Amino acid sequence: MTTLELTLNLPDELASKAQAAGLLNSEAIERLLRAQLRKQASQELRVMLDKVRTSGIPPMTEDEVQAEIDAYRAERRAERSTKS
Repeated sequence: MTTLELTLNLPDELASKAQAAGLLNSEAIERLLRAQLRKQASQELRVMLDKVRTSGIPPMTEDEVQAEIDAYRAERRAERSTKS
């Protein structure tokens, strides 16, 4: 667990409402950060999918995807065995 100390400069009304809503504590800030990170990851995925769709590259079949996964895993196993 990492401990951070934050200083926020908020408008008085917003600070009062956030405090009253219980949003200015570690647990609430953690929830807000996790939600924002999920939202950003989702947006990045949508952008990537749009790029793939507009690239003209045909979609991979399930078998092709599985072959790529298998090849990656085999490569990782080979790397680990050479490090041992």
